[in-house]
Amino acid sequence: MITKQLCENPSAASNFSNEASSSGEFKDDQQIGVYSNSIDGNASQETRCCFTSRKNLINTIRMVIAEMLGTFILMFCVCGIIASTQLMKGEVGLLEYAATGGLTIIVVIFSIGPISGAHVNPSVTIAFATLGQIPWSKVPFYILGQLIGSVFATYVGASVYDFKAELVTTRPLHGLKTAFWAEFIATFIIMFLAASMSFEAHAVGHLAGFVVGVAIALTILVTGPVSGGSLNPARSLGPAVVSGMYDDIWLYIVAPTVGAVLGAFLSQRLRLQPRSCSSPSPNVVIAN
Repeated sequence: MITKQLCENPSAASNFSNEASSSGEFKDDQQIGVYSNSIDGNASQETRCCFTSRKNLINTIRMVIAEMLGTFILMFCVCGIIASTQLMKGEVGLLEYAATGGLTIIVVIFSIGPISGAHVNPSVTIAFATLGQIPWSKVPFYILGQLIGSVFATYVGASVYDFKAELVTTRPLHGLKTAFWAEFIATFIIMFLAASMSFEAHAVGHLAGFVVGVAIALTILVTGPVSGGSLNPARSLGPAVVSGMYDDIWLYIVAPTVGAVLGAFLSQRLRLQPRSCSSPSPNVVIAN
């Protein structure tokens, strides 16, 4: 009957539509539709948030593993060159030690740099966090990975080359004051350079790894006879943990960290763009 009425009288269709839209049943259907869309939206938002948090967790784990492996490579090479000095009865000296440190850093930067930034140094991690280039929430995980890599590399190196872990510990060779300032200034230089290149990454490109490696080799040359050329809390803490010798370990934690933070801060301040004197202040209204 309704179908016949609609066909014979088109205006009835309009009236029927209006009546249906004003009826309680149609309103209920609309409310159900809105409620259903709300549920679907909330579900998709929860799924998206869950996916994002899981992705962030996976990325953090990848970064930590990369830092652990990078620090392991660095420390194993350090153990190897120091052991070679003993095995070859002094024929391998400071120059070879510095070259090993610099070349290893270059290799590590190119291998794990795209994953974690290749810090392999708690001081560098803290300095980059100060610049805002890494979230502070990730700093403990980075440092944990670096320390695990250093401890494990020291243990493996001592086992492979058959030496006691205290052989690769760092200690002041000409007094605490001299060693402190040597570590502080050398790490300041390295971090100032690294931070400067991070601000000009588009101009430096792949040369950054080579420049940092050369800088580390040079600073090891000038600090090696004074402090052992650590420049890295993880480099000193790994052997200290394995050997149980913590003499003056604070020096190799505080000096590089303060030096790195100041180097990064100064690099950032020098690159702040001052406002041009010719440009008007946004609070000044210029009358015509």
